[in-house]
Amino acid sequence: MRTFTAHILSATRIFFEGECESLTVPAVDGQYGVLAEHSNAITAIVPGTLTFRAAGQEAQVAAISAGIMKIENNDVLILADSVLRPEEIDEEWAKRDAEDAKEAMLQKLSRQQYFSAQAQLARAVSKLKIRRSYLKGGHIIK
Repeated sequence: MRTFTAHILSATRIFFEGECESLTVPAVDGQYGVLAEHSNAITAIVPGTLTFRAAGQEAQVAAISAGIMKIENNDVLILADSVLRPEEIDEEWAKRDAEDAKEAMLQKLSRQQYFSAQAQLARAVSKLKIRRSYLKGGHIIK
């Protein structure tokens, strides 16, 4: 199968760098898929599930926060605030974060604070969904 080079970077680490067969990110208007020889593009990423298949391996999933993806000449660069594998997500922390965001949204906030709380809630819910969907008893569900 043909591949492309992927660089998946979070604010704190290199999550993945290498050859990929396919990659899907959550975008504003739905899921955005990439295969080898994809046309050049730039798209905004929203919190959700990142799925990618490294060359010769099974598909992997991760929770990704807001960011951007640039595709240029068979090279994909993803820059996101955070990218976490299901086993790296602290479920209790994500639950608290979601509750804090919900509480903040109920307060009389400025427009900017409301949107910030809304984004916080989206990140927390995304993390919880991915952890619960792909992790059972501390092990990845295949």
